Amino acid sequence: MRLLSLVLVLGLAGCGLIRPIGGEGVSAQNLPYRASLKRGEDRRDLTVRVRAPGATVGQVRESVRFQATRYCLSTYGGSDAYWAIDPATGDWAFVRAGEDMVFTARCTAR
Repeated sequence: MRLLSLVLVLGLAGCGLIRPIGGEGVSAQNLPYRASLKRGEDRRDLTVRVRAPGATVGQVRESVRFQATRYCLSTYGGSDAYWAIDPATGDWAFVRAGEDMVFTARCTAR
C-alpha cells in the first residue's frame, strides 16, 4: 500500500513535466496576424477584427478562428462557431474597415 501511494504521488508530481500529447498547442503569439474579439449584445454573437492589409481569408483564418474558439470554449464549454458566409464565394464573409478585416460568428455550443 505504501508503495502504491509513493507511485501515485511521484506520478502526479511529474504530470507537469511531460509535454502534452500532440505538442504544446497553439498560442496567439504563434499566429501570423493579431486579432481581437468583441462580443455582441447577445453574448453568443461575436466579431473578430484582424489587421491584415491585403490579406485573404485563407491567410488570416487561423488567427481569426483562434480568438473565436477561445471565447466560445471558455464561455460556453464548446469551441464550435457558426461563421457568416459570403454567398458569392462560399467562404467566411468579412467587411474591410480600413486595413482591418472584420468577421462575424456565433457560438453554437449549448
